[in-house]
Amino acid sequence: MLGQLPIVDDPALLSREIPFADAAIYRLNDSQALVQSVDFFTPVVDDPYTYGQIAAANALSDLYAVGATPLLALNLVAYPLRQLGVEVLQQILAGGAERVEAAGAVIGGGHSIEDDEPKYGLCVTGMVNPEQMLTTSGCRPGDQLILTKPLGTGLLTTALKGEVLSVEDIEVAIKGMVRLNRAAAEVMLAVGATACTDVTGFGLVGHALELAEASGLSLRLSVARLPAYPHALEMAGIGLVPAGSHRNRDYYFPRVSGLKRAGQAQRDLLSDPQTSGGLLIAVPSERREQLQRELSAAGVAAFHLGEALAGPTGRLELS
Repeated sequence: MLGQLPIVDDPALLSREIPFADAAIYRLNDSQALVQSVDFFTPVVDDPYTYGQIAAANALSDLYAVGATPLLALNLVAYPLRQLGVEVLQQILAGGAERVEAAGAVIGGGHSIEDDEPKYGLCVTGMVNPEQMLTTSGCRPGDQLILTKPLGTGLLTTALKGEVLSVEDIEVAIKGMVRLNRAAAEVMLAVGATACTDVTGFGLVGHALELAEASGLSLRLSVARLPAYPHALEMAGIGLVPAGSHRNRDYYFPRVSGLKRAGQAQRDLLSDPQTSGGLLIAVPSERREQLQRELSAAGVAAFHLGEALAGPTGRLELS
């Protein structure tokens, strides 16, 4: 049905030629391109300030995935003002503003509507040099795959909403969701990564397969190396799996081989939809240790998950 929409043929819209592009990329000149993205969602935690921080960090992540520098953000708000009051909204916006400021960008305004359920996010704009940006299509056979945040935020926020876990139980994951991918992006550009995508709603399995398809190769991931936030595997073990995980499994698992090497909890971790997840970075084999070392020095996690293979295109192998 979406295929009936008009096809954009403006050659300045670079992202039209990038499969599964993380953001819209529009060339201004030979050395500058605008990068724009938008994201918003319902609360994943109860504290409004933290919710604002997480939503902003999540929206900014699409810019970092291509190596762009954030410049400007616009608030997107749907909110039941009479039910929740203005103070809660102020806290949500303050949390978002704090993350935008931490990114070195500014908020230029926004738009709000009345809604029965709170929703918040940002439209974000940045700048990148088209010759230096990273995309989903630059991975090469032999490249090594590094993930910069653990997995399991979908499992944990589902458990939080169900009152199976407390805020204190998922504090590590909350800090991870609040953390910007800024430092990770700066390091990967300096080291010379070949491709990147951020891991969000399609889970690690979906975003890894998009990178594989866009780059015309396959990926091999080690089940034993999958990193999880505390309590995430435990929640998977008792069946507290978000609805998005079921959709991701149904859509992506047919292109995954070696699933028998993963237990049910690990499969749930692979398909778990992430909020403000890490960057999945492809880097030449000879630079892998340097990337991990410099990420660690910058205070960023650096989990070595696997490697890229020559083919078949758009497949994922578990080892």
